[in-house]
Amino acid sequence: MSTPIPGYDVPAVEAWISAHVRGLTPPLRWTRLEGGHSNLTYRLDDAQGRSAVIRRPPMGELLPKAHDMEREWQLISALGPTAVPVPAALGLCTDRAVTGANFYVMGMVDGHPLYSAADTLRWVPADRRMVFAHSFIDVLADLHAVDPDAVGLGELGKRDSYVGRQLNAWYRSWTASAAAAKYDDPRAHSLQKFFLENLPAQEPARVVHGDYGTHNVLVGPQATVAAVVDWEISTLGDPLADLAYALNWWPDPRDAIPQAADASTSVPGFPDRAYLAQRYAERSGRDLSRIDYYLGFNRWKTAMIVHGVYARYLEGKKSSAGIDLDHMRGRIGTALTLAEQAVERVRQAA
Repeated sequence: MSTPIPGYDVPAVEAWISAHVRGLTPPLRWTRLEGGHSNLTYRLDDAQGRSAVIRRPPMGELLPKAHDMEREWQLISALGPTAVPVPAALGLCTDRAVTGANFYVMGMVDGHPLYSAADTLRWVPADRRMVFAHSFIDVLADLHAVDPDAVGLGELGKRDSYVGRQLNAWYRSWTASAAAAKYDDPRAHSLQKFFLENLPAQEPARVVHGDYGTHNVLVGPQATVAAVVDWEISTLGDPLADLAYALNWWPDPRDAIPQAADASTSVPGFPDRAYLAQRYAERSGRDLSRIDYYLGFNRWKTAMIVHGVYARYLEGKKSSAGIDLDHMRGRIGTALTLAEQAVERVRQAA
């Protein structure tokens, strides 16, 4: 290759692929794929017209558990034989001498993530949007039906108090970031107290994706989910928390603040959040009577995450070039307002 590929020693990686990945013959054409939490993700094409995808962490110093390629590989390998659509697991390299980090190769899937309304308009025809919505929620129900022990994922994470542990961890993040962010909303504290005091008994632990949204599924030619991607933060946990996170991507006329006009699910032809929740309940058999608790928890968690990122920008730990910091600050308040609204529904139902 005449053009260097950031993060990859191309000759060494292609030699490894030649020795370990069947059905792909170097030399390869490398094409950068966008998205994926800054992981360095490329499409690989050989001279015979065969394709695959290679993925490694970003360069530079990383948090100990961030961008875990082995974890992603473990997930797609285990879920491959199940009803959950994932890319084929083709090869994992844990020898960092090859290119400075772990990486893996997976099958190429004919599909596209939906990051925006423009993506949806391009890839999901109006007469197929209900089909996509059904597939989106059905795939999540299928994931939560998988017995982690039966597929070798029983040690993926702790099984107890998934929500409780996150309430404590993300609250610590807020309090640690408040001074740097110059922003401390009292609702962050009162909502955390409410969620802890009203913590539901956890469902039996299941594999939770952790970031299941239209940006992390690939929409195939028939407007169904061809594959679920980006498994790096997946763990064992409460399926209802995972469901609520996914549902918050969809519109709900009850929301005090409507979703952004350019959101992937803002285009006409999609059902609302309540419809998808009902479909999940019917497919999974789970009781969703407390779903508003989980919806609120996820809104609160979003506020915690954005708050921490906002603080790092203000401290100069991340370059803010091209970042609308006022918009980011506004997102924190919006998330807390929506969390408050969900909590009010919980109180009214009590």
